[in-house]
Amino acid sequence: MHLLKLILRNTFRHRLRSLLTALGIGVAVLAFGLLRTVVDAWYAGVAASAQNRLVARNAVSLVFPLPLAYRNQIAVIRGVTGISYGNWFGGVYIDEKNFFAQFAVDPPTYMDLYPEFRMSDAEREAFYRDRKGCAVGRKLAAKYGWKVGDTIQIQGTIYPGDWDFVIRAIYRGAEPSTDETVMFFHWDRLNEAIKRAWGVQAGNQVGWYVLRITRPDDAGPISDQVDAMFKNTLAETRTETERAFQMGFVSMAGTIIVALRVISGVVLAIILLVLANTMAMAARERLSEYGVLKTLGFRPGHLIGIIAGESLAIAGLGAALGVALTIPVCNGFAKFVTENLGSFFPVFRLSPETVYLSVGASFAVGLLAALFPCARAVHIRIVDAIRRVD
Repeated sequence: MHLLKLILRNTFRHRLRSLLTALGIGVAVLAFGLLRTVVDAWYAGVAASAQNRLVARNAVSLVFPLPLAYRNQIAVIRGVTGISYGNWFGGVYIDEKNFFAQFAVDPPTYMDLYPEFRMSDAEREAFYRDRKGCAVGRKLAAKYGWKVGDTIQIQGTIYPGDWDFVIRAIYRGAEPSTDETVMFFHWDRLNEAIKRAWGVQAGNQVGWYVLRITRPDDAGPISDQVDAMFKNTLAETRTETERAFQMGFVSMAGTIIVALRVISGVVLAIILLVLANTMAMAARERLSEYGVLKTLGFRPGHLIGIIAGESLAIAGLGAALGVALTIPVCNGFAKFVTENLGSFFPVFRLSPETVYLSVGASFAVGLLAALFPCARAVHIRIVDAIRRVD
């Protein structure tokens, strides 16, 4: 109890210095939390990947299609319990600024493989029945003010023309990491349009296959079996886990991610320097006091507790301030990102892990900053400490 009183008094002996130090730590925690949240948002698709799903695409590039006939051949592979397919559409809503992902899929089989896309039974049935129908994510609907029953027009880029769709379902994500900014519509409709525009031979092509497997441990053997099945054909496949498939897109910005992580480390170093400077000043000013405490019978453990406690108290105050700032800033930034960069960061949220990491890093830095002052106070002789006058 007496040590706690000493820690509190020392912490607020120089109130302005302690508050400014805590404020500096808080700003650094804010920067650290925001940077970590940006990195997490970039990896959101990877984090949301299911371990029991594989993706098969053209071995050359995702740009090149695969024959629809592959579906029946893949479906009979042992360990494959479900298969679906899709195409990237790449249309624009009203203006090029309003860009979001649109996938042409086989609704019943695709939604069966992605149970995280949740919608009511009535909306699901309406979406399945209507060839002109589509399903959109909750964030996408909120952004443009769409509701079930609205008709929207998408201007085709890869597949030219004005495409009218009726919103039959608005899905929500089962988890916070689920992407709610995608539009799904019927692949059959796209396939028929391709045949009319470019001939029958251009149809019955898909961009990728999604496979559900029984055991995640069988991902490697099943992937090899799929690729071997179509080896030396005109459309060889590359099959990988959904996580690896998503990582392929994330890796394109690998340099940016590395830079953000390096900056996060620099922020932690700044926290350490700010707090270490404060603790070094406090220790220098109080050496004579530590000498007096030693003469009164205080042991090295008591001195370490006083010094480390003060450092942790300032670090904790800064961490609390930083988290209090990080939450509203991240929420505001999330709103901005969703409205303006939704296609790049469909999921942007401050995760509990980031909060825990920020607080934990602050306390760890608090302990590190106290090491040198503690060592100096413990090893200095009583005579030298009392003799010292600053």
